[in-house]
Order: sequence, then structure tokens, then C-alpha cells
Amino acid sequence: MGSRRHAFGPFVIDPARGLLRDGAPVALGQRGLALLSALADAEGQAVSKAELMESAWPGTIVEEGNLTVQIAALRKALGNAPNGDDWIATVPRLGYRLPRTDIAGETALPERPALAVLPFQNLGGDTEQDWFADGVVAEIIGALARFHSFAVVSRVSSFVYKGRAIDVRQAARELDVRYVVEGSVRRAGDRLRITSQLVDGETGAHIWADQFDGAAEGVFDFQDRITETVATMVAPAISNAELARSRRERPGSLAAYDIFLKAHAHISAESQEDNTIAYRLLGEALAIEPGNPLILAHAAWVLEHRNAMGWPSAEPDDPQRCVAYARRALNQATGDPRVTTLCGMAILQTGKEYEWGLEVVRAAAATNPNDVLAVSAAGIATMHCGDLDDAARLLQRAIRLSGGGIAARLPLTGMAHLENIRGNHREALDWATRSLAINVNFDPTYWSLIAANAHLGRLPEARRILDEYRRVAPGVTMAGIRAGQPGKYPERIEPILAGLRIAGMAEA
Repeated sequence: MGSRRHAFGPFVIDPARGLLRDGAPVALGQRGLALLSALADAEGQAVSKAELMESAWPGTIVEEGNLTVQIAALRKALGNAPNGDDWIATVPRLGYRLPRTDIAGETALPERPALAVLPFQNLGGDTEQDWFADGVVAEIIGALARFHSFAVVSRVSSFVYKGRAIDVRQAARELDVRYVVEGSVRRAGDRLRITSQLVDGETGAHIWADQFDGAAEGVFDFQDRITETVATMVAPAISNAELARSRRERPGSLAAYDIFLKAHAHISAESQEDNTIAYRLLGEALAIEPGNPLILAHAAWVLEHRNAMGWPSAEPDDPQRCVAYARRALNQATGDPRVTTLCGMAILQTGKEYEWGLEVVRAAAATNPNDVLAVSAAGIATMHCGDLDDAARLLQRAIRLSGGGIAARLPLTGMAHLENIRGNHREALDWATRSLAINVNFDPTYWSLIAANAHLGRLPEARRILDEYRRVAPGVTMAGIRAGQPGKYPERIEPILAGLRIAGMAEA
């Protein structure tokens, strides 16, 4: 066994005492301890099968099946993590990994935040309504489990609190989660009312809350609407809370996750300057965790966005770097729809591999149909490289999922571009105006606004917006925009370029 002390969850790997769980010894053989120590020494990184076999059987040639048997025994001894998964994760085509541990012996913060959905209270007194309340919670857990940016405790674990009055903070401690969703169900006549809220498990503070009212006879449609809304609202609320937590609690940390959160704030600003800062921060994070698929995917996204907007390059080989990051992230993604969405767009937009990129993005949206970014990207990719009617359906679903928040600017602008393609410039103007009200830094919104006004003969307004756009993105030309857009169907960018040309944008 290694010479360092590690801790993860309720476990401690002690050089003198072996594996402990809550202070009590856990029976493991010598090879099991050697494997667990090797995984812990990697601090959250994957360890190859060859390295693991060398650590457990040094200088000996053994069959790989021996390693499989030992890993299975370790998993059985450790049990499940709070989110229901194995503590030891399989990394396809490479080996295994253990969550990052703390050498000092304190439990380290998990790589991704964890969430529990507690059983909803039945306030109506009718025990027959329990099935409905339990069904809503089960559906919400299933929908949230599709998001890979946070872990979700299994229904079996969270339902131990059914019928119990318990403080949310206590439940969070016992389940080892940062966030808790709780709620209630009340039936009055033929009406049902559901309340739901996301709570900080440490402080008990409410982060997000909503109320749903509907007819009892439409119970299953009502349940679907609640599930979809809670899933799409909880995910960004957790993302925002994690960013605030990082700023508040660990401002000087060099952990890759903290750097990633800081970078993500700059990515969301969508300006040239913030894009440059985000790329620098992601480079720092990759220096710590060069194989982290989430960071690799966002590095690809930053460069893809730069290229698509026609902005100056960060490096001379930006397009090649972008695609290389995307390929590396896909190799490590293990099905994370957010990672595959960003990689698919990079491959399609920057790499110009249209069929592959489109399939990757569509697969991501199918994996998590409640992820606004995944559905938006599938709509935009389809608009560029697929059927326009399919694109419209995806974009309109994404608008509905966004709830009118900042995430809506992607599908709103996508609809504006699509209607410009169809020659419906009045409708394009309406969509783009709605998008601009949400975010004034998104270049394609300006493209559609300028083009729609120009095609409608409103040249003074088109030129006024072009002047605004030049302040947002100085130096951008039509040649730069054309080069950054997919070219499978060149005619789909032409209405935009023609409008920009009429308004007076420089060709090069």
C-alpha cells in the first residue's frame, strides 16, 4: 500500500491501518489495498490497467481477468456512492478512476455537486394521492439524472425519508449532497397544486421555487410538465449556485473545477475580451487536468465560438486546436450530453465535418431532451445541415425549455436566422428582437436584426444596428463570418450576408 493517507466519502486509506469506513476497519486483501491506493494516488485521474496490475502484481505477468476480479471485490466492499454509482468508475479503453481525495484526511469536495430529491409531502390527507406525489418525484429524479453536471441520489436512498419530518440540512448531511429538492402535493376537488423548491443543503436557503396548478384529470400531462420545468430550472440554478460558492469559499484555489467555473462565467458573457480570458483560464485548468473532458469541451467551445463569430484568432492554429480538443473530449466523455453537444458543434462549425458533427449533437439532445443547450445546438446544427422543419421544431422546444431566461438567446436567434433563410424577414425581426432583449453581446442576433431590416427596406434602422454591432465586435467582416459558418448548404448563410452587405458591412 502507498505511504500517503487519503480520504473519500466515509472512507480513509491509512498506511498503518488499511481501509477504514467511519473509523471502522474494512476487510480487504493486500492486492485490493494496493489497487485502491494506486487509484487514490492518481487524485481523480484515470489509471491504466497496466499501471494497476503493476501496482498489485509488481514484476509479475498476470491475466487482465485478475484485475477485473479485484476491482469487482473492491466495489462490493465500498458499496455505492451517494449518487448510486460505484465509487470506482470505469474509464472506457483505459482503466479505472476514483474521485479526487484529500491527503490530509478530510473529505474533499466532490468533483461535481450532488443533489437529492426528497419525497414530496401529501398535504391533501388523501393517501390515494401518495402514488401521484411519488410518481412526480420518480420522474423528476429520472429527468435530473440525465444531467452530468451534477450527481443525483437514487430514489431508493432519498425515499428513506418518506413520511418523516426532517430538516433539509440534516438530510443533506446524511445523503452527502449539497442541494436538495423538496416539495408538496395538494388536491382540492378536481385541481392539483404542486410546489417545488431547490434548497442549499448547507444553509437551508432557498435557491429556486415554483408552484404548479393543473386539472386532476390531466394528471399525466401535468406530471410531465412539472418534471420538465423542474429539471430545466434546477440545472442552471445549481450552476449559478456553484459559481457563487466558488467565489465565496475558494477564491484562491487552484483546483481545476474552480478555474473552470471562473472561465464559464466569462464564456457566458460572449464578448471578444471575455472569450480571451476564458480561453486563458481553461488553459490553466488543462495544465492541472489535461484529460478532463468537461474542460476540453469548453476549450473547444471557446475556440469554436471565436471562429464562428469571425473574431481574431487566439492562436494561429485555432481551428486545428478546436477540433483536437473536441476529439480528445469525446474520447473521455462517457456519454455526457453537455460535453458531446459542445464537441459536436466544434466538429460541425469549425471542423466542417457536417454529418459527424450533426449526429453527435442530435445524439446529445436525445440523451437529455431537457437540456436547453443540447436541444438548442441540435436545432442550430439542423438549421445549417438538415431539414428546416425539424430545425424549427427543435428550436421552438428549446425556447419553451428555457423559460425565457438567458439560455433562450440561442434558439431565439436560431429561429431568426431560419426565418431569414425562408424569406420571412418580419418574423425574423421579431425573433431577433426578443433575443437582443436577453443578451446584447451575441453577434448572430445582430446579424439577423441587420439582415431582416435591410431586406424589409428599413435601411436607416439596419445601419444604426450595424453601428451598434461594430462597437460590440470591432473589425468583424463578412468574409470572417462566412468562413466561420457551416458550408454544407452555402445558400443558408447568404440571406444574412446579403442583408449585411446592403447595410454596408465591409466584405473583408
